Amino acid sequence: MDTRDLTESGNLELYVYGLLPEDEARRIAAMSAENPQLREEIEQIELAVIDLSSAFAPFIPASVYRLISSRIAPDSPAPMESVQKRGFNWAALTGWAAAVLLLLGIGYFYKELDERNERVAEVEKQRKSLQEAVVTLEAAKKSGDEALAVVRDTANTVVALGGQAVSPQSAAKVYWNRETQSVYVDAQGLPRPPEGMVYQVWALKLDPLTPVSIGLLENFEADNRKIFAVSQAAEAEAFGITLEPAGGSATPTLEQLYVLGKV
Repeated sequence: MDTRDLTESGNLELYVYGLLPEDEARRIAAMSAENPQLREEIEQIELAVIDLSSAFAPFIPASVYRLISSRIAPDSPAPMESVQKRGFNWAALTGWAAAVLLLLGIGYFYKELDERNERVAEVEKQRKSLQEAVVTLEAAKKSGDEALAVVRDTANTVVALGGQAVSPQSAAKVYWNRETQSVYVDAQGLPRPPEGMVYQVWALKLDPLTPVSIGLLENFEADNRKIFAVSQAAEAEAFGITLEPAGGSATPTLEQLYVLGKV
């Protein structure tokens, strides 16, 4: 095994720690005595051990310092012989154990931090969902209150719209306030419009027949109460609702007249 293979094998670190079998340790000691590059690599590892022990241990025991110093000295005996003479170095082992425990503690800390951040993110997500739900409920309540106010307003003229030839079973109601000219349509009795089609509301003068568009019943499926505010109507003798292409039409498609009612 050449110097590069030996360096990459990890045996040099085990040699410095005193954890290699005796015969392997003696072999590396003999090689380092003849190979300046290998000896320099061992010295670098030993210096790293000193630095790491200084960083994580409260102090470097004198026995550890003497052991490493003797290895760096040119005339030092083989590391395994020093270890055998001095016995197992519990102080060095304690320093390494402290370093390992510190690293484990840091890893545990970051794991806990990540989990806490995930929990905070989940709570924030739930908070936003609840906030959105509250806003939706408030909007629904407001819409319900407005619809109830329209139905109960005695100033409104209620116009019943009956089903026509294209849809005899259809029905609707128009709430028209002549003073404010506001118009609300209760479209609960209309079927769901086909894809790409929309209901259009017309205020009509009958003689001559003059239709004026006062709005579209858009988002038909989204409104559960099916009560829609449309544009104001200053004058009207009747109201009608036709089915038109999305976006509405300039004039009503009489063949698609769903409901009609006189004021």
